[in-house]
Amino acid sequence: MDIHLTHYTFTKRFSENLTPKTFKFPFRVAWVDTDAAQVVHFSNYFKFFEKIEEEFYRHLGFNFNYFVERGMWLPRVEAFCQYKKPAKFNDLLEGELIVEELREKSVKYHFKIFNKETATLIAEGYVVAVTADKNTGRAVQIPKYFLEKLKPYCKCL
Repeated sequence: MDIHLTHYTFTKRFSENLTPKTFKFPFRVAWVDTDAAQVVHFSNYFKFFEKIEEEFYRHLGFNFNYFVERGMWLPRVEAFCQYKKPAKFNDLLEGELIVEELREKSVKYHFKIFNKETATLIAEGYVVAVTADKNTGRAVQIPKYFLEKLKPYCKCL
C-alpha cells in the first residue's frame, strides 16, 4: 500500500523480515516515582515514555530545541499505557522505543518497559505526537531531516 504525502512517499511493507531498529534506554526507579506502597504510580509511566523519547532524540543527534528553533513543538494528541506488572523503588528498568506509525504531520511511538534484571515486561503503550507551528497551533509537516532519522526505527515502512 503506497501512502502519498505532500513531500514524501512511503510504501508500507508488512513483513516479518523487516524488523525496525529498537532504541533502548536503561533507568532506575526513583523514590519520587513511587506511591506509599513503593510501587511506581501509574501516571509516571507517561513520564518514563517521555524520558525515553527525549533520550531517543539525543541518540539521533538532536533534542527538543531542534523543533523550538524552527518555530515548532510536539504536542501529544493521544497516549495509552497498559500495565502488566508493578515496578518498585530502585528497580532497574529498560525502556524500548520503536516508531509504530509515521505520517506527514505526526508520529506514533510505541514503548515497552522491562525490568532489566528479570526481563519481565512491566508496561507498554504508545504516544502520538504532532508537529505543530508554535504560533498558530496548526499541524505542520514533519521536517525532512527528522523524518529521515526516524525511518530506521519505523516498523511501518
